[in-house]
Amino acid sequence: MSKASDAAATTQSELERLVGDLRKLMASKELDGIPEIKQLRQRLDEGVQSVRDATVRAAQDAADRAMDAARTADRYAHDEPWRVASAALAVGALVGFLLARR
Repeated sequence: MSKASDAAATTQSELERLVGDLRKLMASKELDGIPEIKQLRQRLDEGVQSVRDATVRAAQDAADRAMDAARTADRYAHDEPWRVASAALAVGALVGFLLARR
């Protein structure tokens, strides 16, 4: 979950840096007389907001799915403790066997 939020933060910071560079370019005084520049600035702002919203939604969805998976695993472990213990014992035995063969 931390890796996903780190990736989202990195992507957002890179996007904001790119947008900042574009805004500096478009803020040039020579471009103020061009009506299309105002429209382009507005579309850029709307696009950035849209991407920010999508990034937040994606991160929230990933966090929600991870929490649901953790709750399901916890519920299963409480409902079937002997199965979980048996599976852990089997995995431990298999890992021990493989390490002993080395």
